[in-house]
Amino acid sequence: MAGARILIVEDHPTMREAMRLVLEGEGFEISEAAEGRAALDMVRSDPPDLVFLDLNMPGSNGSDVLTQIKADPATAGVHVIVVTATGEEGRERALAMGADGYFTKPFSPIALLRTVERVLGAPPSGA
Repeated sequence: MAGARILIVEDHPTMREAMRLVLEGEGFEISEAAEGRAALDMVRSDPPDLVFLDLNMPGSNGSDVLTQIKADPATAGVHVIVVTATGEEGRERALAMGADGYFTKPFSPIALLRTVERVLGAPPSGA
């Protein structure tokens, strides 16, 4: 699992950096996108093992990005963990849209790593 490639899609630079530091410290290879269109381009050109996807972003919002990743056969197997400050009320909707996990902000580094372990330890949703 260490060495897995993770894309962090988050419009707040401080949150992106905090997630990157925790994940890189565990040996993951991290790339970042600040908005949905760039994230989709990155996923399509070189699919990562996992995407942390903020739902509330300017431009192409996270829900649209999630739907497009899961609808494309070339990227449908990419694990997506929705990251949101909304709280638990959005969990059911995100999972129904195809998310492999749901993670609320603010977060603890341990909770972040446990979520990655749980999702990457599971077979891809398309398998």
